[in-house]
Amino acid sequence: MSGAETAEAVLKEIEARGLETVRFAFADQHGLFRGKALAPWAVAGALRDGLPITSTLILKDTSHRTVFPVWQGGPGVGEGRLDGAGDMLMIPDPETFRVLPWSPHSGWVLCDLAYKDGTPMPFCPRGLLKRSVVRLGEAGMRVTAGLELEFHLHRVTDARLAHSDAGMPGAPPETALAAHGYQYLTEARYDQLEEALDAIRRAAEALGLPVRSVEVEFGPSQAEMVFAPADPVTTADRMVLFRHAAKEVARRMGLHVTFMCRPRLEAVVPSGWHLHQSVSDLGGRNLFTPESDALTPTASGWIAGLLERAAESCLITTPTVNGYKRYQPFMLAPDRIQWGHDTKGAMLRALIRPGDPASRIENRVPEPAANPYLVLAAQIEAGRDGVARGLSAPPPAESPYASGAAGLPPDLGAALAAFESSAFWPEVWGEEVARWFATIKRAEWRRYLAEVSEWEAREYYALF
Repeated sequence: MSGAETAEAVLKEIEARGLETVRFAFADQHGLFRGKALAPWAVAGALRDGLPITSTLILKDTSHRTVFPVWQGGPGVGEGRLDGAGDMLMIPDPETFRVLPWSPHSGWVLCDLAYKDGTPMPFCPRGLLKRSVVRLGEAGMRVTAGLELEFHLHRVTDARLAHSDAGMPGAPPETALAAHGYQYLTEARYDQLEEALDAIRRAAEALGLPVRSVEVEFGPSQAEMVFAPADPVTTADRMVLFRHAAKEVARRMGLHVTFMCRPRLEAVVPSGWHLHQSVSDLGGRNLFTPESDALTPTASGWIAGLLERAAESCLITTPTVNGYKRYQPFMLAPDRIQWGHDTKGAMLRALIRPGDPASRIENRVPEPAANPYLVLAAQIEAGRDGVARGLSAPPPAESPYASGAAGLPPDLGAALAAFESSAFWPEVWGEEVARWFATIKRAEWRRYLAEVSEWEAREYYALF
């Protein structure tokens, strides 16, 4: 079906269902949805012409502050087309149309970004991933990706909605456990969480997200959902849709879902995002599947590429200050740059066996708060580069927490330094895009360093 035919089908479905609003949304640099809700009569024009929206939305850090000087001579990115907080265009993708199961009078359409003249915008995360997919296809390869996404599910005891709780950012809710932890994959804990997990799963399935399993994780009130594999853009769409769906469904039940890696709560266990990936030729043959116990050249080059770019791509896979507090030994999380066979302590876990058509690599570095479009684009570029240059993977780690491999960056500042010192990202993403992303993350890092922490107060206030 052509784009025009798909758009016409969307309009007919909106009318047939009697929808009252349609949400047009794009995923910003943080993977958060931004957009507008339109009345049904305005949808046809938006599908045809795009939808104007304020350009500063792509210039904000996680506090929602605009960190580029749009009023003082322009932000320095966008070739002058983002000066003065002018508009950009949301370009709807009608194939992504869905009806919200928890708000059945509303529809959802995902969008890409363009400048006002319709030129694709380089700062659009979804568009950036599409470009990486095209480059990989030109090299005769394509990626299949799978999601394992962990999160915490808590009861809200105080939504913190007093006037004094507003701010940039506002006060987070006060919460309590929905279930005690430390009983990994036990039926008793699942039963305690089942009502909420069922509501989230049903919403995900109604959105067309193929949930493969729902699991209780090790930590208190911690769960994981696993999704069937798909192409990279579909996988990234699924992840942002799921994160927003889970939070919206939970809020309506008096619950709070968070994809923050390590919430500041007692006895908490950090959450991870395990990204499975395999590479096939354009005919569908898995290029990771070996004939013997040795890695195929493609698997070896892909692993080597991911390892070589691991430190500098941590700014993308682990973009928050909080995410680096997960990299602890003996916590089922990586703490150094290495690969291994079926070991959950290594950064890359190679689930590769002779004759297995599902042979793949699991990258255990990303945090659940990462932007999936940027993460998948970074994986594709690093892996493609490793294959193109004929790199070979080093020997696998036998004892991942006792090896001599280089450590992952210890904090966001070190990740920033690694990213900004690399010539690779300006080359594959463009100098302006690399500088744009680093500027946003540096603003967050500086705000964090300027904050007086509880540790500092406890350590020094009475001592000196």
